[in-house]
Amino acid sequence: MVDYTEGGGYQYHIGTRQGEVGKYVILPGDPGRVEKIAAHLQDAKQVAFNREFKTYTGTLEGVPVSVTSTGIGGPSASIAMEELYRCGADTFVRVGTCGGMQEDIMGGDLVIASGAIRMEGTSREYAPIEFPAVADFTVTQALREAAGAVSARYHVGVVQCKDSFYGQHEPEVKPVGYELTAKWEAWIRCGALASEMESAALFVVGSYLRVRVGSVFLVVANQERAKKGLDNPQAHDTEMAVKTAVEAVRILIRQDKGR
Repeated sequence: MVDYTEGGGYQYHIGTRQGEVGKYVILPGDPGRVEKIAAHLQDAKQVAFNREFKTYTGTLEGVPVSVTSTGIGGPSASIAMEELYRCGADTFVRVGTCGGMQEDIMGGDLVIASGAIRMEGTSREYAPIEFPAVADFTVTQALREAAGAVSARYHVGVVQCKDSFYGQHEPEVKPVGYELTAKWEAWIRCGALASEMESAALFVVGSYLRVRVGSVFLVVANQERAKKGLDNPQAHDTEMAVKTAVEAVRILIRQDKGR
């Protein structure tokens, strides 16, 4: 592969170098959330910021842990994971937001993804569509334990991943609305819990790289409840999801030390 840094020794997109990134990385989408997450670490400092990729590294349980923003969607998330992997990371926890799809999922709940529907494009450039996008079991179990520890109301199951935010929310005005609507109804009938934009790509790339990946999301709202005239509270404070992600990393560090 061409070295686009021309010998600079850093990763072309995220800007980090070997030794600047921990084995464990928390992945928000929004660069503005990085400091909020890093505040849960000890002695966290910014080590790189390029494009949508902002990275802080600190410690948790005496072990280096990093936080890197990935922007929106699978393409940039997969770039971040590939480059963080090249810097030594092997355990990733995605933390972000989603929209509920089942009636019992309310704004303010958390969703932990056990797997993801690959209705996006990035994962198709890694694996045939028949290959499943599945979260690492150990990370998923740690997230479930962590959500219980912080007293969050949470759900565990399959999420739907897409590339178009407005394709989800306004399918009827899109030229391919007939397909978007039909598939959305299929995902609901199959029990999909929520819709988001990164997990499918991260899970498939993680399988290819042989690294551990899991995801936890704050439910912002539920458009299905809104359609049916049901109460549809909105939530925008991601702190409970962040606490869950950080506590899950803490659990994984302790488990790994025990091995």
